[in-house]
Amino acid sequence: MPPAPSAAPTPAPTPAASAAAAARGAAREAAALNATRRSRELERLADRPEVDLLVVGGGVTGTGIALDAAARGLRTVLVEQHDLAFGTSRWSSKLVHGGLRYLAKGRMGIAYESARERHVLISRTAPHLVRALPMLLPLHESVGPAQAAMTRAGFVLGDALRVAAGTRRGVLPRARRVSRERVLDLAPSVRAHGLRGGQLAYDGQLVDDARLVVGLARTAAREGAAVLTRCAAEELHGRGAVLRDGLTGERLEIRARAVVNAAGVWADRLVPGVRLRPSRGSHLVLSGERFGGLRTALTIPVPGALSRFVMVLPQEDGDRVYVGLTDEPLDGPVPDVPTVPQRDVDFLLDVVGGALNARLTREDVLGSYAGLRPLLESGDGTGSSADLSRRHAVLTSPDGVTTVVGGKLTTYRRMAQDAVDAAVTGGGLAAGPCRTGRLPLVGAGSAAALSRVPAPARLVARYGTEAPEVLGCGAATEVSAGVTEAELAWAVRCEGALDEGDVLDRRTRVGLVPADRERALPAARAALAAASPATSSPVSPAGPPQNG
Repeated sequence: MPPAPSAAPTPAPTPAASAAAAARGAAREAAALNATRRSRELERLADRPEVDLLVVGGGVTGTGIALDAAARGLRTVLVEQHDLAFGTSRWSSKLVHGGLRYLAKGRMGIAYESARERHVLISRTAPHLVRALPMLLPLHESVGPAQAAMTRAGFVLGDALRVAAGTRRGVLPRARRVSRERVLDLAPSVRAHGLRGGQLAYDGQLVDDARLVVGLARTAAREGAAVLTRCAAEELHGRGAVLRDGLTGERLEIRARAVVNAAGVWADRLVPGVRLRPSRGSHLVLSGERFGGLRTALTIPVPGALSRFVMVLPQEDGDRVYVGLTDEPLDGPVPDVPTVPQRDVDFLLDVVGGALNARLTREDVLGSYAGLRPLLESGDGTGSSADLSRRHAVLTSPDGVTTVVGGKLTTYRRMAQDAVDAAVTGGGLAAGPCRTGRLPLVGAGSAAALSRVPAPARLVARYGTEAPEVLGCGAATEVSAGVTEAELAWAVRCEGALDEGDVLDRRTRVGLVPADRERALPAARAALAAASPATSSPVSPAGPPQNG
């Protein structure tokens, strides 16, 4: 009997391949956020409490500021009382807007800024997290000729801004009029009666707004910033702060040459002279099955309003659809986790239901969420919050604290640049130029590079080039809503998740639907216990909002 053939030996890695693998490992380690690194950063601060820049607030603006400052060579510390993306930054429509809404009100400057920042996100800094989203306006009898013409003109002007921003048509196709048959093909649930066609435009959509914040924080950490969640600024002034560790209760005084307040709707608690008028934007979560194979977002005009729309936003997996949003002034104090009032639920269902072949009911709502926009008060405080400008403002208090408010998710990078510029000038800091316009976030890659990543498409859409490393963190067993055990482990080991709320409500977003969250709880607790049993709490400080 002939001997069995021996297996071919595995070729030894070349020196170049070994060096590349070592570089990737070092970059991954530099960007990893976890309980161990948090403790190490706090110890380092206790030994060396002098820093160049202190940033308060772990939302998209605060993490963007930390990245900008660290990339300029400044010793930067970011502190957040709760968790990354705990506030407004996880409650958006998850759109990267080109500014059409502002065109309708003649605000060309902010519309162009939005288009330009959308281009930076979709083509350079986070192409793995942003995709082109078709947005369809069905032309029913409620959309008269004047409104249809105005919307069409806005779409044409939006195309001009796209071209001016440098975004190719292959990335975001041009707007166009489509036939009645094409509308029903793209959106079978749209009411056929009275339909005379539609207008189709394209914008950007984030796979997840909280993932953008986490990506910014991890990239800032890779550039040298200290990112400290569960760390509150109890006293704040222009030359530092008194911090409190939310896990141990210990206090730490930090001295900073410049301080930036990026606490969003809570900014006025830290700097009382800031005057905000928060606005609530409510969203509903529905099953994709209710919309019969929706292949485009829907833009539904609000009856009686020329420039207000309700959007129906299918998510990439097709299982969930978000419906939003309202724009109502907040009554009363700012809560940590806002809830959706029943009148907002009824309003959204009523507007969307009018464009569909079957009405939506409260029983169709799987979950809901509301975000609070930190709009800067202007004038006498009267009038609709929808009329307040979304342009951001950078303010300096008498004692030297720089505060940034207003703006929107799409323009976070420009907000961060302006805030760091102001802090550098006010603090007399020596810093390099802003680099964030061309600095890819962790996981970013070109379309060609992303297409070659050896991992499921769903993971590539959420983690980009890091998807294989996520797979290596644990089992591919689904725990709930498509999320796997490996993703939970990755959230704890590399993304700074310290408790089940961090894992389920912000790193994976399972918590958007309460029933999905309940199914995933045991696996989240197991991931936390396996990675860091001494520092992980089994109880989240705030669960997901419910219909209220």
